Amino acid sequence: MGATAGAVWGRAEQQDFRSRVRGTLLGAALGDALGAPVDGLGLDGIRGAHGPEGVVDLAPAYGRRGAVTHLTQLTLFSVDGLIRAQVRRDTGAWHPPSDVHRAYLRWAATQRDWGPDERRKDDGWLAREEWLYARRDPTRALLMGLGDDTMGTVEVPKNPRARGPEAAARSAPFGLLVGWEPQLVVQLAVECAAQTHGHPTACLAAGAYAVIVHGLALGEGLDGAVQRALGLLAARPGQEPVAAALQQALGAVRQGLPSPGRVAELAGEGTADQVVSAAVYCAFVGDDVRQGLRFAVNQDGPSAATAALTGGLLGALYGETALPPAWLSELEGRPTILELADDFAMEMTQGPALHGPAGAAPGWLARYPRGA
Repeated sequence: MGATAGAVWGRAEQQDFRSRVRGTLLGAALGDALGAPVDGLGLDGIRGAHGPEGVVDLAPAYGRRGAVTHLTQLTLFSVDGLIRAQVRRDTGAWHPPSDVHRAYLRWAATQRDWGPDERRKDDGWLAREEWLYARRDPTRALLMGLGDDTMGTVEVPKNPRARGPEAAARSAPFGLLVGWEPQLVVQLAVECAAQTHGHPTACLAAGAYAVIVHGLALGEGLDGAVQRALGLLAARPGQEPVAAALQQALGAVRQGLPSPGRVAELAGEGTADQVVSAAVYCAFVGDDVRQGLRFAVNQDGPSAATAALTGGLLGALYGETALPPAWLSELEGRPTILELADDFAMEMTQGPALHGPAGAAPGWLARYPRGA
């Protein structure tokens, strides 16, 4: 695996990066929350429940407005695992997929337990956030993939037939490793996807999505980021469905005004490659974040996953200030998401000042213990 934090970070660069990290995590959560109330409904059902324009604002799900699903929960644990990987690197242990897997196992515990177990000293702060212990319709592939301590790998993946979008939808944080080479971002996302969704299409879709976010976080435009993803995929076995889906999204952008039918056509049967394709399309054609997320939700495909993926792209592209403030004000878990985003940005830009051979900040190691 490659190293982070190669460049010297000036103040302006740190501020821009933090805005994009916040934007990515909050944008993905907003898309998830907007789609959650209608996930699983077709367009006719959405319009029947919400009017002829479909979903135009946050609506109740799981007993409140702005509620998120397991997609956001797992994205946050992706971030937690990446920070842990950096902190544990001081010990000589450097295998980020293992650290991310341990983080996913902490998420799996939230789906079994009533609440945080204070006896688990190595859990860190995120696993003690009580709101994350709500069970929000996790898929069978997620629960089975993380049902024991054995880590799926590319060679021996968990659920080798699983092609759903859930692994891709938790992969935006890998793209925020802006100090990594793009091909290593792809590889990390692929390896972590194999822990629950072992089909090559699901793994490579996660890798493609992560490296698109990577380009956006570095300040590239969306078209350039997608083209880079296509170039990096070209040499990988089994990439054809993912590359074809991304090419289809680019072609759809040039085919006239956006429509729910076009989004649904791209989303297809809801496999990872198709949902990533639909999200790329929605990010391209939306005039702003609000419109892009509405396109992603109001269609026949999986609304929450499509919108979560779209929100991650738009947040990375434009930063947190482009997100609709009225929606943010009702977003479940926003304080936690912001805290985690800022911790990630601080670790990636100022990690040596927090921990290293010369010493470590005790508070930081309490938040992100080296032991697990």
